[in-house]
Amino acid sequence: MWQGGMLEQWDRFRRFDRRQMLSLGCGVAAAPWSVWAQPSAAKLARVGFLIPETVTDQTSRIDALRVGLAERGWVQGQNVTIEVRAADGAYDRLPRLAMELVALKVDVIVAFGIKALTAARRATTTTSIVIPATSSDLVALGFVNSFARPGKNITGSTTFGPEIMAKRLELLKETMPTTTRVAVLVNPANASFGPTFTVMDAAAKSLKLSIEPFKVHDRSEFDRVFAAMTKARVDGLVIQDDTIFGETNAGKIATLAARGRLLAVGTREFADAGGAIGYGRTDSELYRRGAYFVDRILNGAKPADLPVEQATRFELVVNLKVVRTIGVRVPQAVMLRADRVIE
Repeated sequence: MWQGGMLEQWDRFRRFDRRQMLSLGCGVAAAPWSVWAQPSAAKLARVGFLIPETVTDQTSRIDALRVGLAERGWVQGQNVTIEVRAADGAYDRLPRLAMELVALKVDVIVAFGIKALTAARRATTTTSIVIPATSSDLVALGFVNSFARPGKNITGSTTFGPEIMAKRLELLKETMPTTTRVAVLVNPANASFGPTFTVMDAAAKSLKLSIEPFKVHDRSEFDRVFAAMTKARVDGLVIQDDTIFGETNAGKIATLAARGRLLAVGTREFADAGGAIGYGRTDSELYRRGAYFVDRILNGAKPADLPVEQATRFELVVNLKVVRTIGVRVPQAVMLRADRVIE
């Protein structure tokens, strides 16, 4: 249920500029959101957001979380306060920011992606941690004992990342059968990079494709990396699920791929930002659902007892205008499977 003043408060948060956000604690500054999060007589629950990139990069995810929390009666400044820590792409800051949240004795840390989860897990084995969406295998990486019984201080949702990447590879080949060499845009700081590439390599062999990883450590490297792809004469591009390739940078990646006449397959958001094909999870739904885990924990549940959920809804989006510009004709079989077509 929406409660009085909450929408206005969140709208004020979204209008804050970068300087205001820093003053509210996105780095190492004083208590965040203190401008409008006035403590009540009762003890406020405290939730920490740990973000690898910038707050702006995560706008849609933050919005989805606040909607989910509001639906469950959690109102900023009335019964909950939010501590935001954003590394602004400097991943080596994440461990220190995670420790700050632990020191503030937050009731739960929301990890925005696997890099944030890794830092949070190293900072604490007792504070509850929720990861609303990750493409990583939480069991294989040792974050939880099993999906059904996490057994530790972590829970959330996973999205079959390696399988999704293999599916994107298949879609690329099906859409452009002449493809033989494919670039894979990856962030090596993402813990799922190794396992994902292993699964993709097996899929590539069955499709008679060769794949080559192109590593991006920060957003300043996009132009250099795409120039390297041109030099390598790749036919297409598959993009890893990672925060660095999300909202803020998706449009730039799409532009560079189109300029190089590369058929690129990424997330649904990538297609919406001007990319050729998008396939995968719907992040906003998962982050809205992430509020469920936060709510349960704030009401006394233990992460160890909350099963990790597995995403079941994946969407195929074809940006027909972009694909035609590249000079590719999408087969009817692919078009018939598309959930959405952008023309």
